[in-house]
Amino acid sequence: MQAKLHRWATADSGRRFDDLFNLVHDPATLLMAFERVAGNMGARTPGVDGLTVAQVEEYIGVSGFLDDLRAQLKTGTFRPLPVRERLIPKPGGAGKLRRLGIPTVADRVVQAALKLVLEPIFEAGFLPVSYGFRPRRRAQDAIAEIHYFGTRGYRWVLDADIEAAFDNVAHPPVMDRIRARVKDKRVLALVKAFLKAGILTELGEHRDTPTGTPQGGILSPLIFNIAMSALDEHLHGPWKDGGTMSTLGRRAYRRRHAMPNWRLVRYADDFVVLVFGAREDVQALHEEITHVLAFLGLRLSPAKTRIVHMSEAFDFLGFRLQWRRKQGTNKWYVYTFVSHQAIRTVRAKIRALTPRTSQQDLQSVLRRLNAITHGWASYFKHAVAQRTFDSLDHFTWCRVIRMLWKRHRWTWSDIRRRYTTPIGQWLPITAGGTELKRVAAIPITRYRYRGNKIPNPWTPAHT
Repeated sequence: MQAKLHRWATADSGRRFDDLFNLVHDPATLLMAFERVAGNMGARTPGVDGLTVAQVEEYIGVSGFLDDLRAQLKTGTFRPLPVRERLIPKPGGAGKLRRLGIPTVADRVVQAALKLVLEPIFEAGFLPVSYGFRPRRRAQDAIAEIHYFGTRGYRWVLDADIEAAFDNVAHPPVMDRIRARVKDKRVLALVKAFLKAGILTELGEHRDTPTGTPQGGILSPLIFNIAMSALDEHLHGPWKDGGTMSTLGRRAYRRRHAMPNWRLVRYADDFVVLVFGAREDVQALHEEITHVLAFLGLRLSPAKTRIVHMSEAFDFLGFRLQWRRKQGTNKWYVYTFVSHQAIRTVRAKIRALTPRTSQQDLQSVLRRLNAITHGWASYFKHAVAQRTFDSLDHFTWCRVIRMLWKRHRWTWSDIRRRYTTPIGQWLPITAGGTELKRVAAIPITRYRYRGNKIPNPWTPAHT
């Protein structure tokens, strides 16, 4: 059914879909939605009703729970409950907090069902410059696109940051964009009910939500992408067929006549605009973007939004990109490094796991360290990161050795006796069959730019 919805939406860009509500409360849809909710790490976190997925399975039963939920949807008595607020520290936020909203299990299942039905419809209209929270797209695709256009002259960058984007997006323009594709009033009412559900703060106070879509909700990323597609369409319009930047020849004509070309790269609420032109052209685009975002109830952060030349370097999605001269030559290239903030963040996690006074079981510490460092390295393995990986290995090894040194009151001779061979070669740190693995062993590979060829789950690969 998702493939059919996507095919119909692609074939007719102006089609408004009716009778979607029956698909939302279909038993198969609700069962798949519940399986996705149960398979998520957040399944262990309760909403305002105190229920977790495990408790639903044990005390209520999945079949009975879904039957009751379906009956509420069919009779129109289903009402989403307020989300439970939880404040978590922002990575590198210098004490700043991010507000998460945790829905109840029932609300998560209904949101997942809505997403199953709505996503293939709206994916048909989303543009290729958007990468965040979309199927089969990832942050590395966004970085590869910046690298691709940066090597082709797009070296002025508007590095933009939206203030509290998920909290401030206005509801009317979002609903207008949803109505442009969805005609079923019951589905529209359900989406609006989730937007207006409210928040139960950590202090136990109920707060209305006249704007925003809570981070943590399954439907929130899709709703936010629908809203931000207004910006995508505004900036990417000239790249469409017949547009002023649609072909190499037209872009070359603009450059010959001192007119700028630009390219948007967006990952959810983080985006950059690459410009082949001058600084003044970026400033003009900055003003245009400000007007588009104001219509959505959003605004750029004056402190974090800046215009920068790629030779000065800028950070995006944890990477640091810079146009620089290749060592030993006169040739210049765009290089992708690991950002300083990303390195500080992973080191802070390692420090938290290896305090000198820790009495945690060494095997569990090594398992957790391997999970953190290898997950981090797998994300950054397409950057110029070999030296960074070597440095991280050395840092992790020193932290573990210092922890053991303090715990067992070892001397340096004790350490060498336990962790070197008779000929002086260092042995890996092991415990209970678990070894501290080296991230430097992960091969560094180049991530290829996929452009407009990224497939979606509903279109056969050969098309």
